[in-house]
Amino acid sequence: MIPKKEKLIHFDWAMKKLLRHKTNFGILEGFLSELLKFDIQIENILESESNQDDEADKFNRVDILAKNKKGELLLIEVQNNPEMDYFHRMLYGVSKLVTEYISLGDPYRAIKKVYSINIVYFQLGQGSDYIYEYQGEFVGLNNQEILQPTLYQKNTFRIQKLSDIYPKYYLLKVNNFNDVSKNTLDEWIYFLKNSEIVENVNAKGLEEAQEKLRYEQLSPVEKKRYESFQKNKVIAENVEFTIRTEAHATGLAEGKAKGLVEGLAEGKAEGKAEGKAEGKAEGKAEGILEIAKKSLRKGMEIQLIAEVTGLSISELTTLKKELGLS
Repeated sequence: MIPKKEKLIHFDWAMKKLLRHKTNFGILEGFLSELLKFDIQIENILESESNQDDEADKFNRVDILAKNKKGELLLIEVQNNPEMDYFHRMLYGVSKLVTEYISLGDPYRAIKKVYSINIVYFQLGQGSDYIYEYQGEFVGLNNQEILQPTLYQKNTFRIQKLSDIYPKYYLLKVNNFNDVSKNTLDEWIYFLKNSEIVENVNAKGLEEAQEKLRYEQLSPVEKKRYESFQKNKVIAENVEFTIRTEAHATGLAEGKAKGLVEGLAEGKAEGKAEGKAEGKAEGKAEGILEIAKKSLRKGMEIQLIAEVTGLSISELTTLKKELGLS
């Protein structure tokens, strides 16, 4: 057994680099089986929108799209940085899958069942639990009766209730977990939060994760990339915190600061063009210039400062010379 305190590879890095390989499907299958409460067998991994090997995006959000033996789609996403409209993004991601995986002319019954599993490391909504499941049902407004499918629909579509047709959402707010495991799913939550696996675990997939997600098993090149990945996440979080603090201190409205942070963090994502434009415009304000100056004095790379603040490389190069740092 691996000692409890030995850190393993973070799950988002594993999703990006390791879990996409067929030899490692057992890890992801174990996690999904524990969460969904039925055995999952992955047929293959499909390409997903944000799982591109881009240095600017990889420390913020990582996702993986799998198809199981029943043809159902499972979208698993790890989100590190805050997004006020993350609930809307969950809806968008699922809606896109529903429409993409049905061919023109196919009957509606050919629509794939979609599971959206979202692992977040920030406060989202108001709630103290660490596992949330969206349960969509048709409820009678007068008698609170839950609408049921007919026997023919049950047999034809192989469902027990109407919500079996619709997408299923899971939200794991792992930072809310108190590190006390009461069941096998909690063992997985502990790992997702701490990148550690306690002794004598019983959860499916964790023993395989314990063996295959060891830092020491990475090649020298992979170790360097992983360390850079971790460093970038910390820097991004620190700069975002600084932006919020400086914005508040200089009297910027909270809503304006929020839009700036989201625009900077998600400027490259589809549908975020306006946010990025706003981020660049606000980046020229005095408050953002002060942040850039502090970042340069701390020795942060110009490329990273540019990505986070929206300032251009040339602007930052000039600013660095003005500070006497070149």
